[in-house]
Amino acid sequence: MSNKVSVVIPTYNRAKLLKRTVLSVLNQTYRDFEIIVVDDASTDDTEEVVRSFSDERIRYIRHKENKGDAAARNVGIKAAKGQFIAFQDSDDEWLPEKLQRQMETFENVLPNVGVIYTGFLKIKGKRKIYLPPSRIIKRNGDIHNELLKGNFIGTPTAVIKKGCFKRTGMFDERLPHLVDWEMWLRISKYYHFKYVDAPLVNVYYSPNSISANQNALITGQKLILEKHYEEFKKDRKLLARHLYSIGNCLCQNHQIEQGRNYLLRALKLYPLNPKYVVAAFTSMFGSKIYNEVVEIKRLVVPSDME
Repeated sequence: MSNKVSVVIPTYNRAKLLKRTVLSVLNQTYRDFEIIVVDDASTDDTEEVVRSFSDERIRYIRHKENKGDAAARNVGIKAAKGQFIAFQDSDDEWLPEKLQRQMETFENVLPNVGVIYTGFLKIKGKRKIYLPPSRIIKRNGDIHNELLKGNFIGTPTAVIKKGCFKRTGMFDERLPHLVDWEMWLRISKYYHFKYVDAPLVNVYYSPNSISANQNALITGQKLILEKHYEEFKKDRKLLARHLYSIGNCLCQNHQIEQGRNYLLRALKLYPLNPKYVVAAFTSMFGSKIYNEVVEIKRLVVPSDME
């Protein structure tokens, strides 16, 4: 009989952190699972760490060359024997009751629920932030329109029916970043989501992670905007917000002319937003001045952890 939940852990050169992650899955109160570690061609001791566990539920798959996070997840999905798929990042940690609470929730929801996700703690040093943020109002049911505004579902928090991937397709391997958001956008077109309001995952900030890579973020944003443009453009304010986000990232990344183009497009769509006016105007003075203004703004109005 196949395991009910297949836990896919894509990893690349995280040998020092991987043991904690695997242990957090093995320590689950819910026991009917398998673990699939997909090693994306690590050059450290990742394989030795995985082999150090004697649990027969752990399977190890190694890529001969680095293919990226999306490809590693897709390999894990294809290898999964379970009826449900869960993802764990190789530097994060599940609380022991996470799977138990989600699988019990699946027993009490309608068949159209494809994903059950939980809250999580974003941890950077001594700072902890509980997410999703309180501004996210629509967290259950048909949340597609809410997700169009941006992602608020942490990949390690979700358990997904395997059938979702058969209907909507696998992770888009062109994306170097935001692969989870793009997947939720597709799944949410066909399935409802259910939220468990509890911090059941610890997500640790890592400065060398893909999420800290500005170029990957820009590429991901552009591809998602292109792929789902027909939906974004139905709401001028929403489209303007995404154009501004890309433009702002480009300007901070010293791609000022391209960034200004996005900022002006945002301003044209929604000229009443003073943030767009200031950003577009500031971009006229070059990336050095633009970044100085951004830094001043950060000091005056600190943002949440990135």
